[in-house]
Amino acid sequence: MLVQLLTVGKQKEPHLTAAQEVYQKRLTPFCKFQFTQLPAVRLSDKPSEKEIAAALEQEAAAIRKASRGVMIAMCIEGKQMGSEAFARLLTEEIPMRESAVTFVIGSSFGLAESIKKEAYRRLSMSEMTFPHALASVMLMEQVYRAYQIDRNTGYHK
Repeated sequence: MLVQLLTVGKQKEPHLTAAQEVYQKRLTPFCKFQFTQLPAVRLSDKPSEKEIAAALEQEAAAIRKASRGVMIAMCIEGKQMGSEAFARLLTEEIPMRESAVTFVIGSSFGLAESIKKEAYRRLSMSEMTFPHALASVMLMEQVYRAYQIDRNTGYHK
């Protein structure tokens, strides 16, 4: 199965890039993992709501073009789930529908409403706010954990 993590905005922190590389390597025995970073639309220092909405729609077009299979929108208003439920979603439910899944993390202004509406699911990692780069590492770890749960290894305690 293809598991794609699609983020809007570039990774700038070397320690988080190193962590992403670790999880990409760990995932290779379980799935074809693809990490795609799309550029965020540049906005003025104090953008209006209209400018933000237009930028999010531009980003949405790029997301649609790059996305593969079932789309999962990662957003604060999404459903939170435990690791076991996430493992069932990733290893049982989605493969019955598609051979690919794309998890989408938006820019600092989030995701366009149109993407959220098109998504198969909306998920949230927490009510807390995290930097996008850290959120991508956290999501990669949860994908790895999901495969470990599916295989009943000792990783998930």
